[in-house]
Parts: sequence; structure tokens; C-alpha cells
Amino acid sequence: MADEEVLQNTPHRRVVRVGDTVRRPTHPWTPAVHALLRHLEEVGYPCSPRVLGIDEQGREVLTYLDGRSGAESWPKVVGDAGLVSVARLLRDYHDAVAGFRPTDRLIWCTGETGLGDGELVCHGDFGPWNIVWGGDRPVGIIDWDHARPADRLHDVAYALEYLAPFRDDAECHRWLGYLQPPDRRRRLELFATAYGLTSVEGLVDAVIDVQRRGIELVRALARAGAQPQARWVADGHAEELERRLAWSLAHRHLFDAP
Repeated sequence: MADEEVLQNTPHRRVVRVGDTVRRPTHPWTPAVHALLRHLEEVGYPCSPRVLGIDEQGREVLTYLDGRSGAESWPKVVGDAGLVSVARLLRDYHDAVAGFRPTDRLIWCTGETGLGDGELVCHGDFGPWNIVWGGDRPVGIIDWDHARPADRLHDVAYALEYLAPFRDDAECHRWLGYLQPPDRRRRLELFATAYGLTSVEGLVDAVIDVQRRGIELVRALARAGAQPQARWVADGHAEELERRLAWSLAHRHLFDAP
């Protein structure tokens, strides 16, 4: 086999690049994710990796999406142009997945199967780190392990936590690349409009609800022994998520209409 370039190497999660492919650990929900990615390929959606199978080490094999992602993606979403393009990227994905009807045999990371009324399969982890950029244009979405049935507002709210963002000024400056405190209400409205929403009513509550349910999911997966959630809980990450939720509740006036 060709040389492996390590893309991520944390406990229980080693991701490598081999040529034009990415090799990643599989999970009980991998068949569901592969069915989703194959649907996106069938409808011609250009921004998701293609499934190539399972290698001799039991790792999933996906096509490599060339570009910048991870920590390098954060500065891309600070400006209005990046924020708008990411909102449109999410809407394009939702439009592409709208016709996907997974069978009840496919189990997602949440343990859910099938789709409820008004649901589609959300990406589930639509944050800046999982967006691939070619220059100043988003060209791909990676890491689909958290895909799950939900209302499309789940992905919108999840994204807004990081893009509005629901973080204090110090963190925005120190870690997220903002030179000035962000106008959070304006950014929330800009994202919503670019996505195609006609109103921002209920969006702040939706973000807070996604934060709350995310904590519940992390703790549930940790209790089941899933990684990296078990390690996150052991390292105190769940308490950090609780602090972020508390900040959102205490500062929602920064996002609500005056």
C-alpha cells in the first residue's frame, strides 16, 4: 500500500490519506452513512466524498476532498462572503438529500432509524472544521459520522452556534479569528437569509435546544462506551458544553431582536 499521511491521530480515531483516498474507522452506523453518501453521488451532489468500500484493515475508504479544512476553515467564515457561502452550501446539501428515504434497517449514530414527518438526514456536525475550502470558496463537507434524521433546522441551528457565534468576545478574538466583537444578531440574520429562511423567529431557541440535546447525546454515547464521547466525558468536555449552554442562556439578548 502507498504511504499513509496521517490527517488525524487521536485515541480511537486514526484518519489517514492514501493517495487520493481517505481511510477512517468504521462504526455501527457506517452502513447508514454510506447509503447517504451513495445517494448524494447518485443525484450529482459535488461536495461530499464518494464511498469506495472497506479496505483490508476494516477501514472505510472514501475519496479525498482536496482543499483546506479543520482549523484553517475558521477564518474563512468571519467575513460576510464566507458566512453567506456556507449558508448556501448547507441549503444545497439539504436540497440534495431531500429525496433520500433510508430504510428502517439503517441505524444512525443516535440509534434512530427511518425518517419522521418533515425530517431529512441532517449532516449533524456542520461546523467550520468540517467544511473544505478551495481558496475562498467552500467546495466540500467532510466527516459524516454524526448524520441523523432531524428537521433541517437542526443543521441550521448547529451551524449558527459556531457562525453567529454563540461564544463570548474573548473567545471570538482569541480563537475564532474576529478582530472586533461580532454583530451576532446581524450574522444570524445574514446566514438565515442566505439559507433561504423567511424569518429568524425561533432560531435562538433552536440553537439552545441543539446545544442541550448535544450534551445529552454525548453523555448517552459515553455511557454506551462509544469513543470519542467516553473520553470527552472523562476529560471534562461535557462540563465545558454545559458552560457554553449557560452562556447562551445568559446572553441570548445579543441574538434576539431589540
